[in-house]
Amino acid sequence: MKTKRVLICQECLSRNYEIKKTDNTMRFEVKKYCKKCKKHTIHKEGK
Repeated sequence: MKTKRVLICQECLSRNYEIKKTDNTMRFEVKKYCKKCKKHTIHKEGK
């Protein structure tokens, strides 16, 4: 079953993106554009 997760910017801590993924132990991490910082930053999965 897929659950909804939130991607959080590591610089400004804003919640920018939502993803759906299956439950597993690894945390998702990707470089995406942050609207608040106005640059590409690392976003990590939150709950």
